Amino acid sequence: MTPTTLTAQPFPEGFLWGGATAANQLEGAWNVDGKGPSIQDVMPHGIMTPPTDEPTPDNLKLEGIDFYHRYRDDIALFAEMGFTVFRFSIAWSRIFPQGDETEPNEAGLAFYDRVLDECEKHGMEPLVTISHYETPLHLAKAYDGWTNRKLIGCYERYARTLFERYGQRVKYWLTFNEINSVLHAPLMSGGIWTPKEQLTKTQLYQAIHNELVASASATKIAREVAPQAKIGCMILAMPTYPLTPDPDDVWAARLAEHDSYAFGDIHVRGAYPGYYLRKLREEGIELEITDADREVLTNTVDFVSFSYYMSVCETADPAKRIVGEGNLLGGAKNPTLPVSEWGWAIDPVGLRIVLNDFWERAGRGRCVDRDRRRSDGGRRLSHGLSTRASGAGTRGDRRWRGPARLHLVGPDRPGQRVHGAAVEALRIHLRRPQRRWLRHFGAVPQEVVLRLPGDHRVQRSLPLGPTAAL
Repeated sequence: MTPTTLTAQPFPEGFLWGGATAANQLEGAWNVDGKGPSIQDVMPHGIMTPPTDEPTPDNLKLEGIDFYHRYRDDIALFAEMGFTVFRFSIAWSRIFPQGDETEPNEAGLAFYDRVLDECEKHGMEPLVTISHYETPLHLAKAYDGWTNRKLIGCYERYARTLFERYGQRVKYWLTFNEINSVLHAPLMSGGIWTPKEQLTKTQLYQAIHNELVASASATKIAREVAPQAKIGCMILAMPTYPLTPDPDDVWAARLAEHDSYAFGDIHVRGAYPGYYLRKLREEGIELEITDADREVLTNTVDFVSFSYYMSVCETADPAKRIVGEGNLLGGAKNPTLPVSEWGWAIDPVGLRIVLNDFWERAGRGRCVDRDRRRSDGGRRLSHGLSTRASGAGTRGDRRWRGPARLHLVGPDRPGQRVHGAAVEALRIHLRRPQRRWLRHFGAVPQEVVLRLPGDHRVQRSLPLGPTAAL
């Protein structure tokens, strides 16, 4: 078989080269200067072993590389490597030791002030992850982690504290590390104390919903407190190939990719896509989702980031699927690829596939928001409806850009607002067959009402039908 050849392209001026760390892996000092324990402190030997009630010496992450005391030397070494960006995470339990306090731990905040001092000294752009696999242990044991809506408020307080303290110094933020990994590691990623084998789908997907709402809420808070900041989501990216050309395998791969890509779609679109809502219905998963939650979710991210380790194959045949240390995240072994010592597929082309997938799912082009200039690589989508078109639309003789307001009016949806539809998107979607409205919204609206940003007057009120036009 002829190897795939990719054409090299030069990186743009100002491209950020660097590396990433995680507080739970390298800081150590787990009980120093008022820090409380996190879930990682009770997870000896990694994520596949049951946690202990209290931190134990078996957990090597208790000491890490002692970055807490050696950060100056470590950051200087990063600078020698030519880093122009340094991604690091803040330990939630170093700022709020229990996670649900009302006042932060000043010693913890002061530590990250010193870390930022060193970044600035060496000319490195900081990129900060707010939560990276280190939910405070108290929140896991007392609330069962993100299965409990109370964690949304705890996280909002924590995020606001960080934005108020460091918002003028940090331009780039990530809300949760690999947020979709909660599907595979509920304790590590979601702070869920209930053992994985006892966790119901409703509990798991309620935790996912709560995290997504918290992420969007943090984005909203950042734009209030630090409007110059760029807020992104962080996804575990894993391209999934069908094991064979059998249509059942192709469909199994598509469903597996939906499970993963949904997290990025929701962060970018500002609402649950139709395929995700269908999955919940078909699997009998009933979630507590309030109108306030839906409104919060419209606070979409400025950029999407991801980690990429490997690709996997998927099959409809359970006998061909493998799990365990050699294929940690499930799927089936790809017979065409070599594997690492861990059994993970070595697939450089998969990185190109992931980059294209995210670019195409978010939409092509650069967009300008009138309220804040931003480059997010494409459109925002909502309920499967395109809601952003680059520079589309007119208001009288004056060109306007940015999100408009689209209301769907029907017997069971009086005046529901769907975030940001631009005129060109409306031209396309007003002509969609009724079955597509039913699939995405559950009902066929009787009319659409278009409002421009910051303007409560109706700009367009149109009956819905195959001949509707603007």
